[in-house]
Amino acid sequence: MTRNTKYTGSYTIGTGEKSVVVENRIVLAPMAGITNKAFLTTAKEFGAGLVISEMISDKGIEFRNKKTLDMLDFVGVPHPLSIQIFGGNSETLVEAAKFVEKNTTADIIDINMGCPVPKVTKNDAGSRLLLDPDKVYDVVSKVSKAISIPLSVKIRLGWDNDHLFAVENAKAIEAGGGALVAMHTRTKAAAYTGHAKDNWDWLGKLTDAVKIPVIGNGDIKGPEDAKQMIDQTGVTAVMMGRAALGNPWVLNRTRHFFESGELLPEPTINEKIQIAKIHLERLVELHGEHLATLEFRSQASYYLKGAKGAAKVKVAVNQAESPQEVFSIFEDFLNPSLTVFDSF
Repeated sequence: MTRNTKYTGSYTIGTGEKSVVVENRIVLAPMAGITNKAFLTTAKEFGAGLVISEMISDKGIEFRNKKTLDMLDFVGVPHPLSIQIFGGNSETLVEAAKFVEKNTTADIIDINMGCPVPKVTKNDAGSRLLLDPDKVYDVVSKVSKAISIPLSVKIRLGWDNDHLFAVENAKAIEAGGGALVAMHTRTKAAAYTGHAKDNWDWLGKLTDAVKIPVIGNGDIKGPEDAKQMIDQTGVTAVMMGRAALGNPWVLNRTRHFFESGELLPEPTINEKIQIAKIHLERLVELHGEHLATLEFRSQASYYLKGAKGAAKVKVAVNQAESPQEVFSIFEDFLNPSLTVFDSF
């Protein structure tokens, strides 16, 4: 079978009038607590062809939990947009998917079958589903029939090294009406340890086994890794997650590398701080000043990674109680006439 070796150009998810055309081969991975409206908007501006929301509970949607419903606000995020839901019961997943299609701006609905976190898997959700390809088929079949927009599924390689059902699960997803499968090449047992790159060959097995688009995820740290994954496995597109934290430039640098073969320079700390400030401003619009300041604390460390004097800045940001304080800290950090942070 001939595998994909395209780095540029569009691809299509689904069939018919509700099919979705994605203009490039770069996908932003769903990340819990991170890929909200603020982050997705920035990722789209930096060149991601497709962005996927953080996972949203089917139970939260069922009971119309306010926090859950607020998480579904993606108005203004450039299309195409995928909203990810999770749960362990096909009936509640069906109702959640129908609600998302009717009440949000989603172009695609994604089901999380990869989360390794115990509080998710103990409820038969996330990667727990990977142990039973028949259940995977049942869930995908019921949800895909209940909605008119494309359904995708994100999986892992398997539950552990003794239960590697990636190919069987991908086939079940396709047979059930899934329009795309994305796979992270670690097992549930490995969580985020080890080397996902060692298992990339499994992505090739998926591209050989199914006709729907396959997206590869795991240990893509930059443009050269992304190209290597396509060369090695034939995936339709690459999914980048942790590499984009505090560094959305990696999305544009990868797109540019695919298009031209040229590696653009890494962003300067000044450039990173300017985007960090925009990120915080968007969090304020989304959550209000207090919650935005608290949420941004974890994000700030990514933007500051590797910068001289960053440790002291992180401490200061973690003590800040308002966006204005954070902005002031950043301005002082970038001011070469000040030595409070031992900046350059």
